[in-house]
Amino acid sequence: MTEFDRQEAFSGTQDSPPALQLDHTGLCSYLADQLPEFSSVFRPDTLTIRQFKGGQSNPTYLLAHSEKSFVLRRKPPGPLLPSAHAVEREFRIIKALGSIGYPVPEAFHLCEDDTIIGSAFYLMEKVDGRIIWQPHIPGASVEERQAIFGAMIDGLARLHTIDPDRVGLGDFGKPRNYVARQIKRWSSQYTASETVSLPDMDWLIDWLPSAFPSDQASGQPGRIVHGDYRLDNLILHPVRSEIRAVLDWELSTLGDPIADFTYHLMQWYLPPSGNGQGVGSLLRDDLAALGIPDAERYCATYEEKTGFAVRGRLTVYLAYNMFRLAAIFQGIAGRVRDGTASSSNATAVASMVGPIAKAARKLVDG
Repeated sequence: MTEFDRQEAFSGTQDSPPALQLDHTGLCSYLADQLPEFSSVFRPDTLTIRQFKGGQSNPTYLLAHSEKSFVLRRKPPGPLLPSAHAVEREFRIIKALGSIGYPVPEAFHLCEDDTIIGSAFYLMEKVDGRIIWQPHIPGASVEERQAIFGAMIDGLARLHTIDPDRVGLGDFGKPRNYVARQIKRWSSQYTASETVSLPDMDWLIDWLPSAFPSDQASGQPGRIVHGDYRLDNLILHPVRSEIRAVLDWELSTLGDPIADFTYHLMQWYLPPSGNGQGVGSLLRDDLAALGIPDAERYCATYEEKTGFAVRGRLTVYLAYNMFRLAAIFQGIAGRVRDGTASSSNATAVASMVGPIAKAARKLVDG
């Protein structure tokens, strides 16, 4: 079987499928009116619009002009699952974090009027740099991988040590019983988009509430959680091993930082997806030879930087996060069924729901 090249498949832009095409003229007129300082850019005859290949949830577009380029991120068209695709929340948190110098794109404008392009959207800065889609970073030196993984854990630890009140996000979520509420939410989302019966998902839906009872506080302070922090949601400097921007804040809220960290840690445990098309995994890589820290050392580094204890609760948190990821992928499966999936790779991602659920249950069973 030929190994799937994630870097080639997900980098760059493509023509949008008919269901996701934008009203070019109407959008340019609207943006020129809302952002007069960039009116010379928003002209239909000189602005090109193409959809980014990567990403599975909120369709994202490059608005390119010789003077300045932007990125537009929108909700998908059509019926949506409750509370999903919250671009309004993405815009708010990017604005807030940018105000203290956390690496995010500059956010320019939020449009909640569905009549402009058919759904809510926001416009942000296009940040130049590298997005790396393969977690083992092929072609990099051992030293570069070490530096990139160091930058990743630094970025997440920094996020988790920000006081939400300091950046005006004290009301951005309800951190108490965060995991218990997430289990309830994603169980509901999974059921709403279910396409086939999966016994392992049914088992997890029954088991997880007892592992995180709703009256049990996590013991962690409420912190800003990203919800999908991983290598391919970061823009790295073109030549240096530093983060220029953290992307994809759709699932961000106030919650349990351990849940957020262990989601990030899943790539050390996730089952590889056949030829690599569905999901990135480090499970079968020789981490020492690559210069990538093993999960134990990565956990220790996070604990040292944040003061939050992880390793004693690793199994239940990983099982929860695998369940959550499987439920997210099931939502993609539902959009494949409905013809509104935003990525050509959506079918491969949807096929991973069963294997991820099976891995989570196996983890719990020891």
